[in-house]
Amino acid sequence: MSVAARLAELGIELPAVAAPVAAYVPAVVHGGLVYTSGQLPFVDGTLPAVGKVGTQVSAEDAKAYARTCALNALAAAAADAAGGVDRIAGVLRVGGFVASAAAFIGQPGVVNGASEVLGEIFGDAGRHARAAVGVAELPLGSPVEVEVTFILA
Repeated sequence: MSVAARLAELGIELPAVAAPVAAYVPAVVHGGLVYTSGQLPFVDGTLPAVGKVGTQVSAEDAKAYARTCALNALAAAAADAAGGVDRIAGVLRVGGFVASAAAFIGQPGVVNGASEVLGEIFGDAGRHARAAVGVAELPLGSPVEVEVTFILA
């Protein structure tokens, strides 16, 4: 099944590619891979929440935002670099960053939001290496940021 067909089956519509907030491009192709820049959970150009996970933002909400970040990354890879979603064959690596309150230690659960949706879309080809890192701050006060390295078909 094609990636486009799988997205339709899941009822997932990829968002428009988010405009960069600094001096970078959303995605770059090199050697059969598409590297995405860190994606924030923008929905129609707006962050749905700001703040630290564990105090201002719940872990459950942050997990949903990580899912949005992964879909934004797929949109960037498909539109800006790969030449269409069906040119993406799978996922190599996910890097997740969680703006964490001092005592928050649930970063892996938050980043699961990204990993799980990529697994739903790509099946076994969505299995990937990953980092889930707690950080003090993220751009624009975002609670989460995700970067993905995709494999081209």
